[in-house]
This record gives sequence, structure tokens and C-alpha cells, in this order.
Amino acid sequence: MSFSVSTVSSSILTSSSNFFNCRSNNPSSPLVLRFICRSQNVTKNELSFVLHDALDSSGNNKIHAREARENFCAEILGFTEIERQTSICINKRVDLARTALYIAAEDDSLVSHSSVPLPIDSFIQRLDDLSTGFGRTYRTSVRSSPEAFLENLDKYLYGHKGFRRATLSNVADSRALYLNSVLTHRSGSAAMLALIYSEILKMLRLSNLLSFDAEIYFPRDLDSLPRGFDKRKGKTSDLPHILTSQALLVEILRNLKHAFWPFQYDPTMTLFLRAARAARCTDESDIGEESGFERASAKAAQHRLERGVWTCVRLGDMRRALSACERLILLEHNVDEFRDYSILLYHCGFYEESMNYLKLYRSSRVTSSISEESSLRKETSDVLRDSESIAVENLMTRLNLILMDEGWTKPSAGKSSLGNFSEPW
Repeated sequence: MSFSVSTVSSSILTSSSNFFNCRSNNPSSPLVLRFICRSQNVTKNELSFVLHDALDSSGNNKIHAREARENFCAEILGFTEIERQTSICINKRVDLARTALYIAAEDDSLVSHSSVPLPIDSFIQRLDDLSTGFGRTYRTSVRSSPEAFLENLDKYLYGHKGFRRATLSNVADSRALYLNSVLTHRSGSAAMLALIYSEILKMLRLSNLLSFDAEIYFPRDLDSLPRGFDKRKGKTSDLPHILTSQALLVEILRNLKHAFWPFQYDPTMTLFLRAARAARCTDESDIGEESGFERASAKAAQHRLERGVWTCVRLGDMRRALSACERLILLEHNVDEFRDYSILLYHCGFYEESMNYLKLYRSSRVTSSISEESSLRKETSDVLRDSESIAVENLMTRLNLILMDEGWTKPSAGKSSLGNFSEPW
């Protein structure tokens, strides 16, 4: 399975076996961000994902991780522009629950030593059992008013079955971020609870037990639970709280990216700036004086990577951070994913690939839409965006100097931070 994206300039370097093929359907446009998954050999203008190849080359066969990624790609291939903006309650082309389980299956294969893949069908059956269980428990009220129906569904899911939202202090716990773990432990992020809620609604609709248009109110605070409401009685103010299929998958992957980012200090900075600061690519005068804790955290993160320690409790996991970045790129979330992926590759010693993605980021910024730019600025202040721009230029300069060095060679699997399989315990 190969991963294909539309165009980068001809200066993009070619590399290993699983790729992005960068081509433009419009010769006048320097970049069109269109990602597709396909099973064929790519021969030129290739841009590789690093993670799986790096792990394989170190002697650790991650065939189940590759299979899960291919299945993830096969699912999101069903996304049309309309489907991306369709509510999770009425999505039909993409099986969101199965896609979320493919995400969990890939990460499980990356970090576990199991020789068998995650039993996805078993967890799909658990979701089906939740739906049939509601039908049996509230059989006499399924034909009641929409308000009573949804109230009973809330009681069933959050009361009878005991599902709850993970607290802020525990949201970084991986069990709250993977669908299989949430179905097992019944504590999860808002995105996971919304997904489970939507799957129950879909099954009830297929069973002709749901006779009205139900929608899910997705909370934007840190405590509330996703709850259903009658779409006919919805208000304009509810629109920002309706989760689309694309937004759900992005939310799941961004949660994973934040939880496993290897540089966890200073939450006031973006993930990219934290990693750039650890690499000494930021303008320190714009960020302020670095505390002793931050210096120690940066050095500790770098030391772990140099030793090949991928993960440490509450201090990130390079494997799963890279995996989240790669899948966000496939989802066409926004062009910043190229940049964030690039800085992680830099820390792993993959300088050539890091340069490729940084070039792609800079090219795509030129053609990013006004609406995308506006949405990015809502998430990040102008001061931080300026700091990020400086860090990008500094990183580009650093990479150019490294690649110009005639004595530089690509790291072998044994010397790469992804090739050393030492663990922190």
C-alpha cells in the first residue's frame, strides 16, 4: 500500500518503499493537497513516511502495524468532500468505529510485543451489544418522545453501563484515547464517548428503533458528556458542537499527538515550538527566559531519544507521536502537520526526510486557503505564529548545513533513535 499526495516541486528527494507521490493536477499550481491511498509502485517525486520502514530495518517486523495503516487508508478513501463534513450520526461511507480501532491496532502493534493483532471484530461486537442492550433494557420506551428516548439513552450509557469522561489529570492516559480501551475500562475522552454514542444511534436507526433525526452535542469544555438532542429542535448555537466525521478522526489523532509528544513541558507553547526549542531553533527573546525545569525536560527528552527510549510515563512516546502525525497528514487536517512531522524526524536523526517535509510545509503554506489560515490563527496567537515562523527558518538553515556536510551519512537503524529497542522499565 502506498500513500499518495498531489504536488511538491521537483526538488523533493526520493526515498524508501512506502511513500507519498507528489503530483499536481494543475500545472499552474505549485501544490494541491490531495491525499489518496493506493496499491502500486511509485517511481518518482516520492516522499516517504519513516516510521514503519525504520522499525522494520531495525529487525522488528511490524506487519500488523502496516496492515492496520492500510486498513485505515482503505476506510478514509471513502471520504468525499461532502462526507468529511457529514455529522457522525449520519455518516455512511466510512465506518468510524472500525477506523478508530485501526488507529488503536496500529499503535498497539508499535508498542507491544504481541505476535497477534488487536481483535477488532471483538470490539465491534461490543459496540453492537451496547445497542442491543439498550433495546432490551428500554424496550417499552423506544416509541416514546424524542426527549424521553434520548434521556433513557443517556441513563443507559452513563448510568447503567457506567461510561464516564476521563478527568483532565487522566486524559493523557492512553486508555482514554483508544476505542478498545474505552470499551473495556468505560472511561474515555469526549471524542471516544461521542463516537460510542453515535454508533449506538446508528445501530438503533438500522433496527428501526430510532424514528427521528437525532444529533449529538459535543462538549467543548473539560467536564461535560456528549449527549443527544432532537435535531428538529436544534438551535444555531448548537452548530459548533456538532461533530463531523473528519473532525472526529482529527480530534482522536490530535489527542494522541498531544498525549505522546516527546516534549511535554510548557503547555503555553505549541507542540512544534516545544520541539523546536529543545533543538535550539527558537528565538529565545520571543519566548522568555527558560526555566531550569524546562532545560532539564528538554535534555531528558533528547537523552531518551539518543538512548532509543521511545516512551516514558507522562513524557511522551516518539513512535506514537510519529504515527499520529502521519495519519493526520493522510487526513489532510492542515499543513502544519508537515512541519510538526518534520521536527520529530529531525530529533530522530532523519535529516533528509525532515528537510523534505519542511519544504512541503513551506510550499503548501503559499497555497493554503484563506479559511484554513483563519482557522489556524484562531487556535494559535499571532505571537506564537511569528515564533513558529522563525523556528521554521532556523530549522531549515540547520538542515541545509547538515546536508551540505560531505561527511554526513544517513543514520543506520542501530544508531537511529527508532532503531534502539531499549525500554524505560
